[in-house]
Amino acid sequence: MLKLVFLDGNTVGDVDLSGLKRFGDLEVFPLTKSNEVSSRIKQADIVITNKVKIDKEAMRQATKLKLICIAATGTDHVDLAYARKKGIVVTNVAGYSTQSVVNVTFAMFFYLLTHLRYYDNYVKTGEYAKSDIFTNLDEPFWELQGKRWGIIGLGNIGTAVARVARCFGCEVVYYSTSGKHVDKEFKRVSLEELLKFADVVSIHAPLNTNTRDLITYYELKLMKKTAILLNLGRGGIVNERDLARALNEDLIAAAGLDVLEREPIEKNSPLLNIKNKEKILITPHIAWASLESRKRLINQIILNIQAFLEGKERNKII
Repeated sequence: MLKLVFLDGNTVGDVDLSGLKRFGDLEVFPLTKSNEVSSRIKQADIVITNKVKIDKEAMRQATKLKLICIAATGTDHVDLAYARKKGIVVTNVAGYSTQSVVNVTFAMFFYLLTHLRYYDNYVKTGEYAKSDIFTNLDEPFWELQGKRWGIIGLGNIGTAVARVARCFGCEVVYYSTSGKHVDKEFKRVSLEELLKFADVVSIHAPLNTNTRDLITYYELKLMKKTAILLNLGRGGIVNERDLARALNEDLIAAAGLDVLEREPIEKNSPLLNIKNKEKILITPHIAWASLESRKRLINQIILNIQAFLEGKERNKII
């Protein structure tokens, strides 16, 4: 009987993992520390990991290991070169969270645009009950129709966001972080043009040498003072210290972040000390994690294992 080990089951929440048991004996650990990896995978045939790092030494000791299933799209926490050398197959899951990220992108945008934090607080603190009129116009907001939405990273998620933005009546433009992407559906522009003229800038790119610190104080100064910046790509693309400075100086209207340079956030992060808290919305890397998305993730892992056992290629990296 095959032995399957899931190193960080807590990262997928309460979704049903019973389908994995069809392949053999399944052991699920809530979380795994770096010094526990080797002992936990030593006798495993198949290992599932979301964010737990599997390095050369851990694989060297796991003499039965045949397959590593990454419960995510990114692969930088697995030593792919050593896995290839050892003949260990590695698979990932791509595209499972697109709709979830699209939902959260627009939820963040409208929350910031319409100042929902302020207006909700206005009612719940009793101020609305004291009002002489039926409404409150303290925090003006604009309509999305006719505005320009700029996307940094027009992959699967970026394209899905672009299509929804277009449905709201936006002009959509994008910047290719690789410099190679050409899309017939949407207009490609330089980063400078995108930042100068976009009313909304949303980031859906991976973190690599082209995108690290792509948005610094210099780039933020190019943006409209009324613009909203959203990062649902990867932390490290936006320089957080520079963003905090820009928000405190009112260089842009607001920012929404679902990803950070360090996750969980550091206690001394400059983002926690923005003078006007309503100018920033930070969520703990949740955009990928709708219930449907997490179910799709597990189902695709099951399909990856099935394909491996049948000698087929499916989401195979090496």
